[in-house]
This record gives sequence, C-alpha cells and structure tokens, in this order.
Amino acid sequence: MQKKIICFLLTTSYAAAVCAQDEQEELQNLKLQLGKISTQLATLESLTVKFESISKRIEILENKNHPSPIASTLAVANSAPDLKPEELLSDKFKKDIKIYATIRPTFGYVDENSESQWDVRDALSHVGIKSTAAFDDYWQATLHGEWGVDLSNNGDFGKARQVYVALDSPYGKVGIGKQRPAQYLFIAEYVDIFNHGNSPFAYDPESLFFVNNLLTYQVAQGDFTWMLVSQFDGSSGDNNSDLVNGGVSYDKDNLHLALTYTNQGIYENEQELGDDNIIGSSFAYSFDSGLYFALGYQFKEYNRDFNADRDGHTFDLSMAYPLSESYKVKLGYFDFDDGHQAEQSQKFNGTNLTLEWLPAENLRLHVEYLYRNFNYLADFSSLSVGFRYDYSQEWGY
Repeated sequence: MQKKIICFLLTTSYAAAVCAQDEQEELQNLKLQLGKISTQLATLESLTVKFESISKRIEILENKNHPSPIASTLAVANSAPDLKPEELLSDKFKKDIKIYATIRPTFGYVDENSESQWDVRDALSHVGIKSTAAFDDYWQATLHGEWGVDLSNNGDFGKARQVYVALDSPYGKVGIGKQRPAQYLFIAEYVDIFNHGNSPFAYDPESLFFVNNLLTYQVAQGDFTWMLVSQFDGSSGDNNSDLVNGGVSYDKDNLHLALTYTNQGIYENEQELGDDNIIGSSFAYSFDSGLYFALGYQFKEYNRDFNADRDGHTFDLSMAYPLSESYKVKLGYFDFDDGHQAEQSQKFNGTNLTLEWLPAENLRLHVEYLYRNFNYLADFSSLSVGFRYDYSQEWGY
C-alpha cells in the first residue's frame, strides 16, 4: 500500500511538471505570435495612413492640374513636371530643379516673294530652367525661365519666351511675369503640332503666344479649367490694363473643348487707335486608332477710329496619324483673313504635309512641305528637312 502511494505521488509530480513545462512553452509561443501580430498591425496602420495620404494628394492634383490625354500627346520638352505625390508626401518641403533644352534646326528650299533660295532656319529652339518648392499642405511655388536660341541668326541666345513666378494652392494658381495666355493654352496649343516656327500657320501672324507683364489666375473644377489673365504694362499703352484674356476648357478622356475671349488695346506712340476683340474656340479628339484631329478658330474684330473698323478670322485644322511605332504623318489646312482689302491685305490660306521619323523618345526627324496661297501677294512654298533633339535633367533636394 505504501508503494502504491509513493508511485501515485511520483506520477502526479511528473505530470504536474510536464504540464507546467507545456504551459511555459505555450506562453512563449503566444507571446511570439502576439509580437508578430503587433508588428503586422503597426505596418498595416502605417500603410493605411500612407494610402489615404497618397489618395488625397492624387485627387487634389487631378482636380487642380487637370491633365488632358490630348494635351499630353502635344506636350514638348519646354516645362518641368509637377512634383510627384509620393515625393510631396515623403517630405513636406520637397524641392526640385530641372534644366532642359530643345534644338530644332531645319534646312530647305524656300520660294518666298518670288525669290528661291536654300536656307538653314530654326523652328523655335530654346533652353529653360524650372524649379518648384512644396510647402505647407498642397502649396507649391514655381520659378520658370525660358529663352530662345536662334540657329538662323548666329545661334544667338535669344529673347525671353517666358519668365515668371507662380503660386499653386488648393484655391488655384496665380502667376506673375511673361507667360502663356489662355488664348494659346486653350486654343492654339491643340493645333500647334508641326515642326515649324510659324505654326499654327493661321493663328501665328497676329495672335498671342507669350505676353509680358502678365498676371494670371487658373483654377480647375472637375473636367473644367477656368483661366483669366491681364496685362499691366504701365510704361506703354493704357495706364490700367492693356489686355484681358479669359476662357474655359473642358477636358475629359480624349476630348478637348474650349472657348476664350480677348480684348486688347491698340496704341501707336502712346496714342490709342482702338482695340481688338477676339472670340476663340477649339476642338480636339484622339481616336483609339491613333488618329488625332483638332480645330482652332478665332473671330477678330478690329475696332479702329475714323471709321476704319474691319473683321477677320483665323482657322487652323491639324491632323496626325501614326503609320507605325516610329513613323507619323501630319496634315494641316489653314486660312487667315485680316479684313483688309486689296494691296493692304495679307489674306492667305494653305496646307502643310509632314512625315516624321521618331527613332528615339527624345529625337524627331521630319520632312515638311508647306504652301501659302496669298490673295494679293506672292505665294510662299518650302520643302525642308530638319530634326529636333530634346534634353532634360532633373534633381530633387
């Protein structure tokens, strides 16, 4: 009986020891699992915060900058891109700087003013620098300078194309300096697809490209972008505003529509001669086949003193179609009317046919035939070859 009791006690003690050891191992395992889960939860929480921040930043950028797929296909290397959302999130005060250049020489046979010649010309080569600095939440300052390089005139470092500073915020973008007006950004940019310094050909003679002493405001609301600009050049013309230009564009998927209005005072030796009123409209669409089609039209009233009023217009049609991954054909038709009669008129229409070869992303070679049929002046024609090489480099700091 004593032996049985001793065996029972030994068996019970061993079982208790084994049980205690199992509980200790289970406790350690549970602690390890809890630690892993805690780490995963912390990572998940961090990712959730980052996901929400990135989503909000993307939504704001899409509503504010409103990039159009059509405009993206027309963009050239003449401006630095906005900061990427992840860059802005990683550092509230992220800054970047970009330098760029595009060289565009042409060589061709030109028949102008009843005289034929071979000539090396330039298709608006230029260099530039652009810097952006993000600060606070969704605020950004921009400095942008761009100057022409005239290859047809000793390769001189030419006049400023645009030099301005801008402040971008959730409430819109304000810029001061020499800039593109709404008239170009909403109307001309969509038909300006050719490798020529006078493109768009009907828009070019009297219309706006860059305007100095300009104050601009731009804001996006859904698929609509509103823009208002005004020129204040106190040293000449009006002591108040010399030019007012406003417009609205609608960009959704592959479609672009726009309407603009411009009023510009006309002066000669500080004497007011009258003003110009311009109503502009544009349409552009990129088809799934790769075909690009765009129209730009301006109706212009030349209001002049001494009963010298007249009406004119500009009309540009541009088309582009990719023949393959590396080849593209472009076709344009244009019509310009300045409202003058007979010997004073520069009225003309014409066509442009261009074949492009794109062997690399930043290199474009082309053959272009251009013809202008003037009503009262000698016709113009040219057959030229040329190439365009784009360079850019960007740094963040």
